[in-house]
Amino acid sequence: MTGVHHHVHDPIARAVIESAADAIVAVDQRHRVTVWNPAAERMFGWTAEEMAGRVPPIVPHELKAEHNAVQERLLTRRAGDDAAEGDGDGGQISIATRRFHRNGRLIDVRIDTSLLKDPSGTLLGWVGVYHPVGEDEIVQHHMTERARLVRRLNDIVADLNAELDLAVVLDRITAALIELTGADAGGFARIEGDRLRLVNMSGLPEHMRGTSADLKTSLVGELLRSGKTVKLATGEQRLGDLIWSELSGLHTIALGLSYLQNRPYGALYALFSGHKVGHTELELLELLAGHAGVAVGNAVAYAEVVRQRAHERAVIDSSADGIAVLDQDLVVRQWNPAAHALTGVPPEDAIGRPLPFGMPALGEMLTFRLESGTWLNVLAAEIEETGELVVDFRDVSEAKALEEAKDLFLATTSHELRTPITVVQGFASTLVNRWDELSDGDRRAAVATIAERAQSLGRLVEHLLLGSRAGADELTVTIESFDLTRVLEGVVAGFRSLSPLHRVELEIEPGLPSCRGDAMATDIILGQLLENAFKYSPDGGTVSVRAVREGTGIVVTVEDEGVGIRAGDHERIFERFVQGDAGDRRRFGGIGLGLYIVKRLTEEQGGTISAHPARHRKSEGSHTGPARRDEPLRSDGSVHRPNVLLHDTEGHGPAGGAHAGDGTCMRLVLRTAP
Repeated sequence: MTGVHHHVHDPIARAVIESAADAIVAVDQRHRVTVWNPAAERMFGWTAEEMAGRVPPIVPHELKAEHNAVQERLLTRRAGDDAAEGDGDGGQISIATRRFHRNGRLIDVRIDTSLLKDPSGTLLGWVGVYHPVGEDEIVQHHMTERARLVRRLNDIVADLNAELDLAVVLDRITAALIELTGADAGGFARIEGDRLRLVNMSGLPEHMRGTSADLKTSLVGELLRSGKTVKLATGEQRLGDLIWSELSGLHTIALGLSYLQNRPYGALYALFSGHKVGHTELELLELLAGHAGVAVGNAVAYAEVVRQRAHERAVIDSSADGIAVLDQDLVVRQWNPAAHALTGVPPEDAIGRPLPFGMPALGEMLTFRLESGTWLNVLAAEIEETGELVVDFRDVSEAKALEEAKDLFLATTSHELRTPITVVQGFASTLVNRWDELSDGDRRAAVATIAERAQSLGRLVEHLLLGSRAGADELTVTIESFDLTRVLEGVVAGFRSLSPLHRVELEIEPGLPSCRGDAMATDIILGQLLENAFKYSPDGGTVSVRAVREGTGIVVTVEDEGVGIRAGDHERIFERFVQGDAGDRRRFGGIGLGLYIVKRLTEEQGGTISAHPARHRKSEGSHTGPARRDEPLRSDGSVHRPNVLLHDTEGHGPAGGAHAGDGTCMRLVLRTAP
């Protein structure tokens, strides 16, 4: 009995198997050969000794799902199913298929497969009887139908692989499941950690979508532990335990595993309530589940790419830096909103064209100025995977301006300090070395010069300190009601004796209300405005100070007849280290902090300051105060006074030979007290 394994102990049975004309192969529950008769040796080319205890290598890879489906169907079929399904008698399933010969060729066979049990009913494995087939009509019909289903499966798989939207892929998988297996309902359950969630379905109530169950106790958990890829479940208790089995008349559940990157991703469920499930349906379920894993994997990968691209796009679009992505031909493919804002070039004019400015070498920084005046720092980096270039550019105009301002500050401060210090050193040295030679008048003049220059140094240092505090947002003001009229009178009076070339006029609207702000800060502001009016009208002239009420505010204007401000500089003069004369920038001296301090002190009080060309016209107004005896009274009891409060000595100002320039009008707006 060389062709029969020793598991067959009955001599007659051994003789029958040995002498049978058809190949008989029996395997245990682990699919290892226990019987391999001489006819099997002749059909497949392997001897019994070679095959005993081995898994027979006769099932083609593409037919393993069919083979597994037959065995699984035999394990779960119930009494009476055979006749109903037409699979034959005695609990066997017959299929026409192909198997490998030892020399690699395929053999057309018909296999009758049955369960192999001992007399007590204990499952031992499966036994198959292999018949060579001819061109009979039954075999031909079976093969034709199977070929049709395989072609349809291929069409479905191609359709699935062409779709990249995950939700659509799952919809199509479920539809294909019902079409191929004839199931009454179906769904796809995704594995999420230790839970199983129903993410897609057909033929089930909508409220079940998204429901979940414990993976370990589910049928999918059982299937994972079995090491198989397909499973049939029957029985009232097992079906009732599933939360998604709400299908009237449900008698069988078939499920197949789908893998994503060699890890279980989910399972396809086919639910049968009216139709019967056979091995062909189980085979198709297993094949579809396998292809579903590939389609889902493609859709998931695509969704991840889309998510990453969306993330990258959001990062690029929200960046304050300008970002351009260039292809290998150095053509712009992406142009973010910041790039548009910085360069003024809209995306439609940038994309598809070369970069609108020079590009630095990789790893180097290029700093240059656009025609608009904006300074840019530009960096370029390569994306090695795609060969694309990412060009990042940011606005450094403020930093560039600060750098220039620092250079100007150092040069200006050095210049402004050198002159008074040189004068002080010279006169002090003269006093020390020639004290006895100098007359009392010369000594007094020298000391007066030293004192005047020391005051200049003090004012310079005070401006530097105020400018530093303003730049650090450390200016403090006290907001309260104060009498602006009194502040104006005090400031104007202080400038009466400063210059014989200038005449100061003050006009205050009668009944001017109290102001809300800081009286000391306002005093500094007005003093600086008058000082500038004097400095930038070197030939003298009239300086007009007017205060009127406008709406809810008080407007104070200081207007001179000086050199004026160059067009375009009316806003720049309030920046640090900037002077606004129409001629040589350093012609009048100073470090360019006065109006910067004025602006910061004004804004701290909630006011505004602006510069305009002078209008050279007087507005009607009056200044009220105690009447002098020689001042005539009007009929209403008010005093008739000229508009001019302060006059310098006659013969000075424009009337004394000065030439009026373009002039400047500084407009200060303060809040009125409630």
